[in-house]
Amino acid sequence: MERLAFRRAAHRKDEEMASSDDTIRIAMQRFGHGAKPESRAHLGKDLRGVLLADVDPAKVRITQSDLPSTARGIQLVAEVEERRREARAAARTNANTPPSSPNSPMAAPPATMVENSASPVPPRTPVLPPDPGDVRLRDVMLAEAKARIELGIAAETGFGERWVDFWSNHFCVALRRGQILQGVIGAYEREAIRAHAFGKFSDMLLAVEMHPAMLHYLDQRQSIGPASPAGVRQKKGLNENLAREIMELHTLGVGGGYTQADVTNFAKVLTGWSISNNEENLDGYGGFFFAPNRHEPGPQIILGKTYTQEGKDQGLAVLRDLAGHPSTAKFVARKLARHFVADNPPPALVEKLQQDFRKTGGDLASLARTLVTAGEAWTVPQTKLRTPYEFVMAALRATGEKPEKVPQILNALNLMGQQLWNPPGPNGHPDHEAELIAPKAIKTRLEFSLQAARLIGSRIDPRELADQLYGAALGPETKQAIARAETRPQGMAILLMSPEFQRR
Repeated sequence: MERLAFRRAAHRKDEEMASSDDTIRIAMQRFGHGAKPESRAHLGKDLRGVLLADVDPAKVRITQSDLPSTARGIQLVAEVEERRREARAAARTNANTPPSSPNSPMAAPPATMVENSASPVPPRTPVLPPDPGDVRLRDVMLAEAKARIELGIAAETGFGERWVDFWSNHFCVALRRGQILQGVIGAYEREAIRAHAFGKFSDMLLAVEMHPAMLHYLDQRQSIGPASPAGVRQKKGLNENLAREIMELHTLGVGGGYTQADVTNFAKVLTGWSISNNEENLDGYGGFFFAPNRHEPGPQIILGKTYTQEGKDQGLAVLRDLAGHPSTAKFVARKLARHFVADNPPPALVEKLQQDFRKTGGDLASLARTLVTAGEAWTVPQTKLRTPYEFVMAALRATGEKPEKVPQILNALNLMGQQLWNPPGPNGHPDHEAELIAPKAIKTRLEFSLQAARLIGSRIDPRELADQLYGAALGPETKQAIARAETRPQGMAILLMSPEFQRR
């Protein structure tokens, strides 16, 4: 009897350990950027409390003084473009310069005098030297990426960075839309997303939509009110990109109650929103600029409400109303639950998030706390696949690798289909199973795992690391596969590709 009682007690203890380790895995992978080898020993029992400690504006702030502001980034782009214009002008001048006379001592010999030549050698097209400005812009982008990755690695859980990543993808811009984005994309995330990550949704919305990165990305400078002085003079009209994406992707969501007429009227409201330059606004170079001569005059009706404000205040009023609209609360709540918890999240969780958003007026710190403390967020099976960025960050945190080779990391993300700050469209990078499980995407994850394992070599015993990361939450099949690996690198690759590591 004593032996039976001992076995039952041991079994209960094993179950408690497994339950505890499973909970740690949920905390670190569903909400965070993944465990480090020391995480299980240091986290303690209050996992929600550890995650809630990351709901802190200071913890998501990047403070490196050498990273350029938006204004400086735009200035760098302008300098690059100016040098290119000068180089093109010089090339044209050289191309139009008459060749030396035949009697000149420096003249080339006639074609008939060139040995083994059947025809004259054609003149060369001038080759421009590498533009140092291009290198500078690339260095800026790499420095921004390095700062982002380093902060994600240093964080205890990484929940704050996951939160920033969600909003950065929600309000995404893309590098492919021109060199100006290469100069300001990091500043955009720092100034518009991180600065408001745990503030009010309305403040983040205004900061995003007025930022030069978003104005450029969605072609807002091309939008001119048809009845404005500039529209009448230039015979140009509206560009609805910004207005449409604000309603469809940033606030109300598809089916959120707006019509095409609302989009068109909102586009009229936003005319005149532009980016300052030396000709328009010397005091605010590289920032938001309102051009009154491009703004469509008069009141506009949007979602049944008439907006009579003048100038940029009309657009600000619409944005504030969109931020507080019930459809926005519903759209944001479901998107958050789907991103962090499951592709088909529990309706009760979505309802809790929606009610919090409406009750607090879009207080994002409160919304983050509601997500972490909701029981439904902890009971759903861990079947959601990590995105490529989450996978790479988790691998760096687990193995202790330093992000010194940022270009290689960015290249790996590109191959896995999630190029940093360069989503395929304004709806951002996908985060649901159907688009992450494609054969090519899984193949590139395996290739990354194999390459990472080779770089680590024999420095880390994958059996020890697996136990440190997961303890009793490591499945017997994975544990056995790692133990049977012929080499440490092979075992490491198995760990990185295991269901325990890949899913959250």
